[in-house]
Parts: sequence; C-alpha cells; structure tokens
Amino acid sequence: MNPRFDFTITATDGASRTGTISMRRGDIRTPAFMPVGTAATVKAMKPDDVRSAGADIILGNTYHLMLRPSAERIHRLGGLHAFMGWDRPILTDSGGYQVMSLSELTKRSEDGVVFKSHLDGSRHMMSPERSMEIQRLLGSDIVMAFDELVPSDTTREVQAAAMERSMRWAKRSRDGFDSGEEHADRAALFGIQQGALDQDLRRASADALIDIGFDGYAIGGLAVGEGQDAMFGVLDFAPGQLPADKPRYLMGVGKPDDIVGAVERGVDMFDCVMPTRSGRTGQAFTRDGPINIRNARFAEDTGPLDPECGCPACAGWSRAYIHHLVRAGEILGAMLMTEHNIFFYQALMADLRDAIAKGELKTFANRFLARYVRKKQA
Repeated sequence: MNPRFDFTITATDGASRTGTISMRRGDIRTPAFMPVGTAATVKAMKPDDVRSAGADIILGNTYHLMLRPSAERIHRLGGLHAFMGWDRPILTDSGGYQVMSLSELTKRSEDGVVFKSHLDGSRHMMSPERSMEIQRLLGSDIVMAFDELVPSDTTREVQAAAMERSMRWAKRSRDGFDSGEEHADRAALFGIQQGALDQDLRRASADALIDIGFDGYAIGGLAVGEGQDAMFGVLDFAPGQLPADKPRYLMGVGKPDDIVGAVERGVDMFDCVMPTRSGRTGQAFTRDGPINIRNARFAEDTGPLDPECGCPACAGWSRAYIHHLVRAGEILGAMLMTEHNIFFYQALMADLRDAIAKGELKTFANRFLARYVRKKQA
C-alpha cells in the first residue's frame, strides 16, 4: 500500500525537478498539472476521460462544495471520491480565494471571514478550523491551509499584515487538521506562502510555515493580474525559500508558457481552470499557440485541432466539424474542445518530466516557447 504521503525526486536539471508523490490513492508524477473540478466535476469531462488524458490528481473547491451540495451531504454519500467517481488523489483548496473574490460581502477578522453566498445571499463563516472540517468531510487527500489574500498592488503594510495573519491561520489550520486524527493519518496538509511581490515578506512567510511544518508548500498570491514578468521575478526566489525536499505548488497557474517558465524555476505542481474554461469558449491550445475555433478560417479546415496531438478529439474530428459544433452551440463542441485541452496540458507535463530526466529542459523550453509564443503573438 502506498504511504500517506511521500515525495521522491528522481532527477534535477538546474532548478527544475521531476519525481513522484506517493499517496494511498495512487502516485502523482511531477511536475503535475491538476485539472480543476470546482463543483465535483471537471466540466465537460467524465472522470475516466480525465484519467485517460494523463491526469494523476484533480482539484476540488471547498467554497463551492460547502455551498452546494454541502460538505455534510457529500460526507453522508461516501465522500467526494465516491460522489464523483474519481478514485485517485484529490486536492481541495481552502476556499480562501473564492471567499474573498466571489462573495457579495465579506467581513474579515482574526477569527476568519464572514461572507454572503454568491448563490443565494445566505450568511456563512469561514475560519481555518471550518476549512479543515469541510476538507475532512469531503475526504480530500491534499488539504490546503486557510489564508488571507490581498491584491499585489496594495501597500506593503497591508501585504505584511495579511501575510502575518495568514501565518497565524496556517498554525490554526495545522492544529485543526491534526485534530481530525483519522483524516490526518491518511491525508496531507500544504501551507501557503504569501507576501505578494516582496522578497522579504516571502522569506518571513516561508520561515513561519517551515517552523509549523507541512507536507508540501504552495506559492500563493500570484497569477492575480501582476503579469508574467512580475510573477517570474517572484519565482526566481520564492521556490528556493521553501524546503527542497517537499513539493512546491504554484496556485492558479496557468498558461502553458507560464507553466514552462515556472517549472524551470523549481515548481512541481499547478492548477488552473484555463484548459476547461477555454474549451467551453472556443479556444484550443496547440503547439503553435492557442487558436479560436470559432474563427471563419476554420469552417472548411479538414485538419485536426493540433496535427501533433493524439487525443480522441484530434484523432476523430476535423477543425471544420468542431468549428460547426461550437458555432452552433452544441454540447459536443465544448466536450471535444475541453478533452483536447486537457490532453494538451497533460502531454506538456509529460514532455517536461521527460526533458528534466534527460537533462534537456532548457533545450525543450526554448524550442517550445519559440514556437508557442511566436505563433501566439502572430
């Protein structure tokens, strides 16, 4: 039987690493991209198809699931894995981002955040302890600590205060997680580094998290509008502030070129709604950059979405047909586009793992970006 949580690095290339996270529900190959299953579903995809695309782990959302259908109901129905038909690892985020960004009204205090549901206006309290309880009820394999997010363009004083509160909440998350002994015996807990773009704040955050002790460490507070250059500027130092023998997870990222650059800088795990959301809105990712399948130039294009892709959508249907489906609003169009995008992302991760193992990451990254970014900007 696989252990509760174990991270083994099998090869390095510069700052990048490839390896395996072993958990009781299966292994996670790193670098890993986690498709987002916000409301207990990776939109437009069946679980078996997500797995066939190469995904080892998916992400669920604490905020959305606590509101509908509720963590308590999912627990009564056997937990999130049984509920949605996914038998491999699930990471659940803490709900902090959605509480801050989606709720109609929030009131923050040291205790937590009081917010109104974006669904019906009902009033709720989210605290580190409640977040741990919800994730326990869901049966999450990787649990995220509850933190406070503030925009990167706020004052340093505000950023420092939010980071310091996040570290106090991280300790309460650790204590709340450990109090659920049965869950703690089979799940892992990740802390979240904060500090916006400030190197000193990030260092203080990392030190506080390391002192508490976590199974893995996330880099939070990025991909929130600061731009790629600023994000990479933080990633030039932030991963190195975290333990080298633990997984490093960059939350909410992202575009394929973001992922390649972050892997070069030592990041091991990613998640983003982009491949599924883009699929539903007509954007397909290809090795020559993203394309908008709704464009009239694809109306009679008999080629696949990406000539170098082996996914079922590319093997079975033409750009012309998928163009027709998407323009007509047919559900199958969203399904095929999403399936292709999930396959594309998982193929990219496999290529990155292979390049690191061979000591050829820089060569791969340069070739990929020269083609992807050049065509994307054309």
